[in-house]
Amino acid sequence: MAKLNVLIAGCTGYIGLELTKLLIKHKRVNIKYLCGSSSIGKKISWFDKSIKKNLPKIVKFNKNMLQNIDIIFTSLPNGQAQKISKFLLKKNTLIDLSADFRVGAKSYLKWYKNKHSAFSNIKKSIYSVPELVPNKLKKFQIISCPGCYPTSILLPLTPLIKYNMIDIKNIIIDSKSGYSGAGRGVHKKYNNKNLYESLSAYGIGFHRHNSEIDQEIKLLTRRKFKFHFTPHLSPMFRGILSTIYIDINKNITQKKIIKILTDYYKNHYFVKVMKANVRLSTNDVINTNFCKISVFKTKYTKKIIIISVIDNLIKGGAGQAVQNMNIKFNFPSKMALI
Repeated sequence: MAKLNVLIAGCTGYIGLELTKLLIKHKRVNIKYLCGSSSIGKKISWFDKSIKKNLPKIVKFNKNMLQNIDIIFTSLPNGQAQKISKFLLKKNTLIDLSADFRVGAKSYLKWYKNKHSAFSNIKKSIYSVPELVPNKLKKFQIISCPGCYPTSILLPLTPLIKYNMIDIKNIIIDSKSGYSGAGRGVHKKYNNKNLYESLSAYGIGFHRHNSEIDQEIKLLTRRKFKFHFTPHLSPMFRGILSTIYIDINKNITQKKIIKILTDYYKNHYFVKVMKANVRLSTNDVINTNFCKISVFKTKYTKKIIIISVIDNLIKGGAGQAVQNMNIKFNFPSKMALI
């Protein structure tokens, strides 16, 4: 069977390496170019010794490469995918893992403090949690992969908001992530701050991922809503655990919440809804593309707590990108992911 030629830009970051390892296993993909800026001429195995396959050496991106490419994956600093998007040919699909096409131009300026440099390409893009927009993304040339925190949050919340199961005026979200979510620079940024043995809150009230959560909830409902999202950096390498505190609507029970979630995701292999009150940890999903969700009773009859866990580098990053590619090109949804 013919293979699609792939270019990975930003291949040496945590997510870029994870993406490379997944695509090596993909039977319908040929990794033609690995691109970087500070690692030109090096082999990818220099950054991850577990990569044994003989791959092209890292080179600087050149727009002429796109003539030989079907899919471009970008795992670059914000703003760089916008520049690459201006060179896209009709045959190219761009799958971006940065924030460049996650929100509209106004929201991007507000939260990322820069004007969007590829404004006309926003209409060619789709924000894609693959379980939530599986049929729509095939129509778009640019696929924007959500942030890791929003992935863990939107998967449990979307069905409940869509079917009016919860009061959306007071949603409280507490998320804890492994430090890999902050990129390689986290080690320098938190130097002398005991990164590996302490837990710290950051972006309190104003984390950039608020923009994605707000955008997607607005698409689901015209009702007024309020949510509070606080992320935390935890002393583990990978994984996200989101704890979501919710007020449920009249006549709604824990059992009904679980049924709605289970029915909604019954045909989606990578989202697993647990039985009532099943405790979850990041260890339940590490090194997988799964999101696992558990619903808990509380001492208050009109309140529930939802626990959602993912691997931030896979389901919250590289795995989700591959999952989007599989849907876009009609590959088996599990290909290279199990």
